[in-house]
Amino acid sequence: MAQEKEIRVGVIYDLTGPLAAGGSYAGYLGNKYAIDMINERGGVEGYKIAPIYVDAQSKAEVAINETERLLNQEKVDLIMGVFSSAQCVPMAQKVDQVQSFMWANICVASSVFKDKNLKYVFRPQVHSDQFGEASCRFLADNAKSKLGKEVKDLKVAIIYEDGPYGAGVASGNESACKELGMQVALKEGYSATAPDLSPLVTKLRRARPDVILHTGYNPDITLFLRQAKEQGLKWDALIGHGAGYGQFDKLYATFKDDANLIYNVDPVAAQLLDPKTLAPGLGEITQEMVKRYKADVKGDEVPTHVSMGFNQAWIFFTDVLPRAIKQHGGPNPEALRKAALETDIPIGGTIQGYGVKFFGPGESMAGQNERSTPAVMQYNGNETYVVWPEEIKTRDAVLPLPKGHGYAR
Repeated sequence: MAQEKEIRVGVIYDLTGPLAAGGSYAGYLGNKYAIDMINERGGVEGYKIAPIYVDAQSKAEVAINETERLLNQEKVDLIMGVFSSAQCVPMAQKVDQVQSFMWANICVASSVFKDKNLKYVFRPQVHSDQFGEASCRFLADNAKSKLGKEVKDLKVAIIYEDGPYGAGVASGNESACKELGMQVALKEGYSATAPDLSPLVTKLRRARPDVILHTGYNPDITLFLRQAKEQGLKWDALIGHGAGYGQFDKLYATFKDDANLIYNVDPVAAQLLDPKTLAPGLGEITQEMVKRYKADVKGDEVPTHVSMGFNQAWIFFTDVLPRAIKQHGGPNPEALRKAALETDIPIGGTIQGYGVKFFGPGESMAGQNERSTPAVMQYNGNETYVVWPEEIKTRDAVLPLPKGHGYAR
């Protein structure tokens, strides 16, 4: 019997360590379901997908060592995955240098691509400049109607973990909010592993912002919320930007109703969209993904990271890879690069709603999807609503926090 042709894919996520609970494990599961479903349908153009799953252990040096091992010893055809931007930045450089191919599913730092001129690295996912901008635009759209303030009278504070991810989102926040005319009352970074954030809380109490824009992972968000409560810090709205804020079930387990009405800017969880706004058949694919996740995890909340891990992988296996094999001679880096540059998926053509077209060689963000967009969501109990942008919102934003809420002014 002829040996089955296979494409070896090195898939890297944090399956242990602090980042696993911050969304990396959920992203890994989404990625895995996409590969399983593709193989159940017979693979891609006669090839079976053979994944090699690797745990980066929430450490950048482990991610880089594993990347080298996958490329040199396991001889994978491509690298896929990556949750943490601190891992993604050096990994992308390394893969591109040796002219292998990398497909980034989740990491969002704009610095992965900005002015790097990468040739063999592509990312359909949203990037951090867009996160930073979305929260400011959402506030500008709602300042007068909800908060009764002119945009120029709105005071925001920007706090963030100081790695590539947090710093990237924070600089997007700062430039967008200032451009829209808001007052930035405080901008302050901290280490994601800081044991104490009470000095930051003290500065926020002094600055008295209406809204706090926060980018962090899981342990640091928990620490911030706990110390804010202890020190009596209040706000009209707290807007998070993915990562730890994308895992609301964990925040709710710790803070109960005090966590309600937090906002999160993220690529939207696919199950929150109306399938009628998407290309035919995508609704059923989302249902299958959700079904598998609930069977594995036994919970109701399906974090947006599951959709991210799944969606980007699905785009690769159904759009890029078939074209590389059929039109460009197989799953080699050059063929994959050409096929990715030809990708042209309209808005509504992926389970997360956005389209896909990559910035080309010579552009500042070469390799980044120019059609990706995040949404602003708001949590309440075990429900998540899309509140911005208007075109896809499923409910009106609750703003400011109502009287009686643990953090309401």
